[in-house]
Amino acid sequence: MDEISESAVRAARDLRVVFSRLRRRIREIAQDADLSPSQESALTLVGKHGAATASALASAEGVRPQSMATTLAALEQHGLIRRAPDPDDGRRQLVTLTDSGRARVEGNRQVREEWLARAFQDRFDDAERETVLEALQLLERLSRP
Repeated sequence: MDEISESAVRAARDLRVVFSRLRRRIREIAQDADLSPSQESALTLVGKHGAATASALASAEGVRPQSMATTLAALEQHGLIRRAPDPDDGRRQLVTLTDSGRARVEGNRQVREEWLARAFQDRFDDAERETVLEALQLLERLSRP
């Protein structure tokens, strides 16, 4: 097996650290005091993937089904999700966003995008933004199989 270069190790470490910090900062931007981070994450997941079972959501979030059930109960209490019988299997329930939940997910997404665009505008000049765009094109390769 080929040796991994020091620059590759450093790039991997630094990229992971920067992405983790940026992800945390973006999440903070639209955090609502009345929802926990796990509730916010589950709400976003339902918004992203549409109707899903609680077990599928638990698997996607990497949590126990009991933990997801507690999270979904809180979101339902806030009027952000609804549960309905699965038309293909009446024993299961599908979780979907309510109109209020959809508005909240979209509002949070918009707030995050505006914050990030404003941060790029305020903290970088045109040449630096072009450098970021070029780097993103290179990083896109990491997301491909």
